Amino acid sequence: MLAPNLELRVGRWIDFLAQAMAWGGGCILAAISLMTVVSIVGRGLDGLGLGPVTGDYELAAIGTAIAVFGFMPWCQLRRGHVTVDIFTGRLPSRIHAGFGFLGDVLITVSSAVILRQLWFGFAEKYPHGSDAFRGALGMGYKPFFAETTYELQIPVWIPYLAALCGSALFLMVSLYTCWRSLNWVIAGEEKAA
Repeated sequence: MLAPNLELRVGRWIDFLAQAMAWGGGCILAAISLMTVVSIVGRGLDGLGLGPVTGDYELAAIGTAIAVFGFMPWCQLRRGHVTVDIFTGRLPSRIHAGFGFLGDVLITVSSAVILRQLWFGFAEKYPHGSDAFRGALGMGYKPFFAETTYELQIPVWIPYLAALCGSALFLMVSLYTCWRSLNWVIAGEEKAA
């Protein structure tokens, strides 16, 4: 096995970070749900001087995107992604573990592509930084104007940054799960994630 003690220590930190990010995503979804209820009730009682929450669609869209990226690391760590085990379930345990490793590698490649594309999206929206700073980070030129949401005027780069943090942790967790599943292949069986 490849550094099993180090894998356990790193795994504890990864687990803590992924769990904290998932709890944060859950809190965001709970807040979105509460805001949606308040907005619907406000619309229903419009004749009494109440109304919907201003920018409720914007807040729901932004919050949902951030929450999704908050859940992805935890889902990957716990092997919660969709798998098809009809064929591989009957194979020997080492080969089954090998397919798990292959799946983790593919998720890692996907998470790297997602992080890269989010970085480019963030760079297009982020209106700050000198040309030298932006060039060193591969951000390209500054946008001509700072893009904001329509109703609430939230700078678009802020939700991109939050999603970028979740995506970066998703890549870190994916790399860790490759290490973990490679050790399972070497050991000859998968353990419970």
